[in-house]
Amino acid sequence: MASAPASDVVGPSPSPGGPVPLTAPRDGTPEPVADVDALADVVARFAAGTGPVAVDAERASGYRYSQRAYLVQLRRSGAGTALIDPLPLPDLSTLDTALADTEWVLHAASQDLPCLADLGLRPRRLFDTELAARLAGFERVGLAALTESLLGFSLEKHHSAADWSTRPLPDSWLTYAALDVEMLVDLRDVLAVELERQGKQQWAAEEFAALVNWGSQPPRARPEPWRRTSGIHRVRGARAQARVRAIWYARDEVAARRDSAPGRVLPDSAIVAAAELDPRDERALLALPGFNGRSVRRLARIWLDALAAARALPDGELPVAPTVDGPPPPHRWAERDPAAAARLARCREVVIRTAAAAVLPPENLIAPDSIRRLAWAPPDELTEESVAATLRGFGARAWQVSLIVAELTGALAGPPD
Repeated sequence: MASAPASDVVGPSPSPGGPVPLTAPRDGTPEPVADVDALADVVARFAAGTGPVAVDAERASGYRYSQRAYLVQLRRSGAGTALIDPLPLPDLSTLDTALADTEWVLHAASQDLPCLADLGLRPRRLFDTELAARLAGFERVGLAALTESLLGFSLEKHHSAADWSTRPLPDSWLTYAALDVEMLVDLRDVLAVELERQGKQQWAAEEFAALVNWGSQPPRARPEPWRRTSGIHRVRGARAQARVRAIWYARDEVAARRDSAPGRVLPDSAIVAAAELDPRDERALLALPGFNGRSVRRLARIWLDALAAARALPDGELPVAPTVDGPPPPHRWAERDPAAAARLARCREVVIRTAAAAVLPPENLIAPDSIRRLAWAPPDELTEESVAATLRGFGARAWQVSLIVAELTGALAGPPD
């Protein structure tokens, strides 16, 4: 399917003097809701409102151990804007019930759905403005960029990385938070028109339904999270990796106890340095990069005990290479299975070509991991039906399968003789 470029989007004309700075909500910045009586009023207002509800949440990533929401913002026609402080109000299920039949509008919904679910807020229908913009072929899909290009208003994003666990929240932060939902429904409406113009509304509907389903599932615990330590690729040998593991878990315990982001307790670079050099006393430990801060020095005994525990481990308890669920890294394919490497190259060409014709990013056309798995182990009997079933098993949506299955089947079979 060839679609008109997103640059031809139909929407409000930009202001002749450039975008208009959006500095204050049209109804003013509301005070945060922090008690049950005020929450009941919000529930009643939003239940009586009309149309979709804009929803956003602010976390304190990089500051706190928890990924909980520290502020929830909502806006709906007829209800205005509400800012809810979830610290004194950790259960928002009454609001969820009031909005059960309402479409929720979020930007980059996958970032906020987990922390909203922790509060009892789970959409049954949603519209993700970032994902809609990707499907429509926009190159810049940030909220500020879209608000400027499609609505003619500029948003400041200088508080996006703030410590939202701060109390009381500064007035300027509250205004910023309210503005994040101020134009979200307007943006949704313009993007919905654009998706319809390009014939992609069904694609978006399937993607949004998949997001709702994903958000309703309990989060999966990540196996061996210590292996994601930045720079761990430099740590050679099982014993050294055991040191990474020991310090990582020691840091995680301290971070959880303090409710502080792990990187603020001890940077990953320090863990890697200690794992590589295995210091045995405080002087040697504190000489390493990353261990020279006062708060880190106070915890020196914890890090040294972790290193000692790793040193004392019997060989049978050292880390072993994790079992890989799926194909090996693609750079090894040419050596291990040249035929699979050739299949992958052909399949990737199909994805790139089809995505370009459909005017959307290749990763939104089909998940790269699905293509790798398919190329590494294609169905024994290569038919469009078997390839489609395999893709669906990997989680591909109907619109994705229909766009790509025919050419992928040919690519898997190989070039014509």
